[in-house]
Amino acid sequence: MSLPADQLPAADGSPELRDLEDHYGSYCRAMGMLVREGKSLKTVQRTVCWQQLARLHDSRPARYQEPDALYLKLCREGGYGGAAAARR
Repeated sequence: MSLPADQLPAADGSPELRDLEDHYGSYCRAMGMLVREGKSLKTVQRTVCWQQLARLHDSRPARYQEPDALYLKLCREGGYGGAAAARR
């Protein structure tokens, strides 16, 4: 059973945290696919990848950036307009 982001253990030994970290690349790729498809920020915020990236950021903010920053970065890198894409 998953814990809410504010209850996710921050200990290095947490199996759930390790699992999230192991799949970090997959969550980023999923968000990249959503950006390439032209999905709005509001739509992307309702996805599992967004939720997992947010949980990672909440647990380890120094290591993992906020999902909205990643979304905007992917928009800029892909030439999808960054802030303009976020307003869709």
